[in-house]
Amino acid sequence: MQSSLKSVIAATGILLFASAAWAQDTVKVGVSEPLTGAFAASGNYVTQGAQLAADAINKSGGVLGKKLELIVEDNKSNPTEAVDTAERLIVKDKVPVLMGAWSSTLTLAVMPKLEEYKVPLLVETSSSGKITTSGNPYIFRISPTSEMEATAFAPLAKSLGIKKANFLVTNNDFGKGSMQEFTKMLKGQGVDIGAQETMEPDATDLSAQLAKIKAAGGDTLFVTTDVAQLTLILKQAKDQQITMRIITTGGSVAPDQLIDQAGDAANGSYHLVFFTPWFPDAVKNPDVAQNFTAAWKDKKYNVGGLTEGFRGWDGIYTIAAAINGAGKTEPEAIREALWKVKVKGVNGDISFIKQGPSGKESGQNVPSVYLVKIEGGKVVKQ
Repeated sequence: MQSSLKSVIAATGILLFASAAWAQDTVKVGVSEPLTGAFAASGNYVTQGAQLAADAINKSGGVLGKKLELIVEDNKSNPTEAVDTAERLIVKDKVPVLMGAWSSTLTLAVMPKLEEYKVPLLVETSSSGKITTSGNPYIFRISPTSEMEATAFAPLAKSLGIKKANFLVTNNDFGKGSMQEFTKMLKGQGVDIGAQETMEPDATDLSAQLAKIKAAGGDTLFVTTDVAQLTLILKQAKDQQITMRIITTGGSVAPDQLIDQAGDAANGSYHLVFFTPWFPDAVKNPDVAQNFTAAWKDKKYNVGGLTEGFRGWDGIYTIAAAINGAGKTEPEAIREALWKVKVKGVNGDISFIKQGPSGKESGQNVPSVYLVKIEGGKVVKQ
């Protein structure tokens, strides 16, 4: 009898321990971003924004009554590393959903693993059209495609009086996809296309490409890259006395950072961005934008990173809404719930339309796109 009682007490102790362990458990979300390598500046900003969102969500009660925990992996701006981080997050850390992977090339590399393990990915930055049209039902993107961005810019091409355009883009899916869509849009408006130059993401000497662009003539140069490389391009373009207007695409340039790093060379440049922290009245959800900006400044993060950091904030809030909607931390349930989310984001209202082949559609949000200009060391509306 006594032995039996001890067994019951022991079993009860085990159950109590298991219950306590479950109560202390967290809801894990995997994050794969370039924290080192060519895209490190942007990847770190996105990660900072993601952590701010997780902190705010946890202060408000978390998800499913538990704390949200971000498991962050550095994909090192490398496709192979991106695949490894995704697999590690899924297999080792058992995350039911991921966010990443910044660059289109990195995201495209990861996509087969999502189908293999049947785990959804919230894409916060990548713009290649192939991401949502290739037939991967585990992809949900909140950032605009290059085609969406080009379509949004079309009316501005006329008002700016663009007659002949040149391109300088990164030699990857991000850059080449943008060049393809903007070229198609501009040709449709009768704009002549001059030089179309590419560069490696880590290239620092762009003098040869810029010389060809200068020789081609024209009034506009479209550039697609990250903020670090653009800083070098602006300085080298000024050194070569290139006078054509420079317009960046992809929304991955921080104008404040350019002002700080490129100085006078940044003046006169135009930038397509997806968040305008300088003009809070221009966004659809000013209260959300204000909360994000206040949290960012409270941490004393680089103000120039706001235009990248918001992606992480919006991404994690979207994932949290899907987990709550699913009612459980099961990948397939979260994937189904992502189709139903309606989130007020920094970049506007977030919900998903279907893109891709029937039965294997990916989710695509329709976000806001803005054009700003740097004049006299300040960001101004266009």
